[in-house]
Amino acid sequence: MVPLAMAVIDTEAASAPVAVVQETASAVNPSLFNALQWRCIGPYRGGRALAVAGVPGEVNTFYFGAVAGGVWKTTDGGATWRPLTDGTPISSVGALAVAPSNPDIIYVGTGEAAPRGDMTYGDGVYKSVDGGRTWSHVGLRDTRQIGALIVDPKNPDIVLVAALGHAFGPNTERGVFRTADGGKSWSKVLYKDEQTGAIDVSFDPHNPSIVYAALWQARRLPWNFSSGGPGSGLYRSTDGGSSWTHLSGNGLPAGILGRIHVSVSGADSRRVYAMIEAADGGLYRSDDAGEHWGRVNDDGRLTQRAWYFSTILADPKRLAAGAARRPPRTVDRPGQSGPDHRGERRRRLDLLRRRQDLVHAAQSADGAVLSRVGRQSLPLLRVRRPAGQHERRDRQHG
Repeated sequence: MVPLAMAVIDTEAASAPVAVVQETASAVNPSLFNALQWRCIGPYRGGRALAVAGVPGEVNTFYFGAVAGGVWKTTDGGATWRPLTDGTPISSVGALAVAPSNPDIIYVGTGEAAPRGDMTYGDGVYKSVDGGRTWSHVGLRDTRQIGALIVDPKNPDIVLVAALGHAFGPNTERGVFRTADGGKSWSKVLYKDEQTGAIDVSFDPHNPSIVYAALWQARRLPWNFSSGGPGSGLYRSTDGGSSWTHLSGNGLPAGILGRIHVSVSGADSRRVYAMIEAADGGLYRSDDAGEHWGRVNDDGRLTQRAWYFSTILADPKRLAAGAARRPPRTVDRPGQSGPDHRGERRRRLDLLRRRQDLVHAAQSADGAVLSRVGRQSLPLLRVRRPAGQHERRDRQHG
């Protein structure tokens, strides 16, 4: 117990004037900081990887872009990696592509287009002409989220970008954009309204004048996510993306459409696949270049959480489909066998553009898996943490 005397204040002394002396801190000698070293205190993960690209003719060179870790490059098949975009102001990558006619030219679309509640936005498109050593910003600053980016196989100056736009509100800088001068100027070639953006764009691998694109009306709010609306739809161009035709009916699902992903067969230009989120959604196929369609698989897992995992890719020999639960899986043609990665959950699958021997499977939170499938369907490498730690493919938690 505190004695009462210690709690009594001398009011006379307190009322007397007191001289206040203000002390000034002495200047600190800057040389004292010379021995200090900077160290990283986090975050230690670069985030999920949604974008990947290979280099034709260079079997050990490829790139991936993380949603919060920038662009990374390997030239030794994934044994070592180096970051390429630490000098740029944006670290979120939604799409990237290497020019097939000149592998030194790389385009990167910033801002992931999988609308999570904590997604990171970008500031347009960046370009490198020296294999990723240096970068320049080439426009579309207000697109925010970019879902796909493709480069003409013969002309590296022709690029198409599928821009979702602002995820949390309306804006007009969204849709499909095209440049014919390497990014010096852009034309908005496919646009619906300020509520609808583009999520995918894909060349016919045999004829780059034929292009397919998907528009997606989606809105992310902090407490809600809405996928689908009257603005969503599938489109085709026969002049390299300058003009577009809306594909509807003729076997495609009716009503409200959500996310759509489209891919043209590497063996037959007439065969087109589309993964469609809808009440009658699933995997659709056209055998006449998009004129007529039929649903070939209605497995609900293919379109479950479609905004995040739903994807479809077709190379000359097999079809690869990503899904939310047990796939991604590859489905071979009759009489052939192929891998079925049932033990790996929740991934988005990407066939490296122009590199049909490599497949990329993006984990929901754990990095990426890169597999070589041209000669043997065997795992190549797992990249768990784009910020520096790379592990083998055996599954680990933490």
